[in-house]
Amino acid sequence: MLAPLNSASDYLWQFQRLLPRGRIWHRGWGTVQSEDLLTLMPQTVRLNQRAIDVLRETFPCTTNELLSEWEATLGLPDPCIGELDTLQQRQAAVCAKFTARGGQSAAYFRQLAASLGYGITITTFRPFYASEGRVDDPLYDEHWAYVWQVNIATADTLVYFRVDESAVDEPLVAFGNATLECLLNAAKPAHTEIIFGYAAGSLWDFDTADGSTSAWDSGASVWDTT
Repeated sequence: MLAPLNSASDYLWQFQRLLPRGRIWHRGWGTVQSEDLLTLMPQTVRLNQRAIDVLRETFPCTTNELLSEWEATLGLPDPCIGELDTLQQRQAAVCAKFTARGGQSAAYFRQLAASLGYGITITTFRPFYASEGRVDDPLYDEHWAYVWQVNIATADTLVYFRVDESAVDEPLVAFGNATLECLLNAAKPAHTEIIFGYAAGSLWDFDTADGSTSAWDSGASVWDTT
C-alpha cells in the first residue's frame, strides 16, 4: 500500500525539483516564490491522500466508503444471517464472502459450522449392493449416495417446554438452527441433500445441586440421544 508524503513541506520539496532550470526558479526556502508555492501544497496533500484512499477502497477487506457497493456486489446482507449491527461486522462479512472459495470436503463444512460456534460431525451413506453388502448392512438405494447427514451435538439447539415459561400449545421440545441450516444448504453441492440431526444430553443427566451427572443413569441412558 502506498503512503502519502508527510506534510505540505515535503510536497513543496518534490515540486521544486520539477521546476525549470533558470535564475528565477529558486529551490531554496524562505523566498517569496517558495512561500507562494507552499500555499498550493495542502491541496496536493489532500488529492494524493484521496488517491490512496481509492486504492484502499478497491480491496473489499479494507473498504469503508464503498462498503455498500461491495455488499451489493457480493449479495450481502446474507439471507441466512440478515442485517449486521456494526460497521466492523459488515466489513468482516464482506471480506469473508470475497475470500471464501468454497469446498466439498467434510472438513470445509465442519469449519463453516465452527465459524458460527457449532461443532458438527458428518455422516455419509453408501447404497447397498448385493455383491458387496453384508447381511446387517442398511438397505440404502442409489439415491442415498447423494445424501449426507449433519449431526449437531449442541445443547443450545434444543429448547424444552417449561411449565412456568412456555405456552399451552408449544411442543415439549423444539429443535433446529435456521441460520446454520441455511448456510450449509447454500454452500452444499447442488446435487446433494442434507439431513440435519440434533442431539443433546437428556434432562435426566443433571442434578439440580451441582450440575453433575445424575444418579439415574450416570449419563448413559437411552434417553440421551434424539
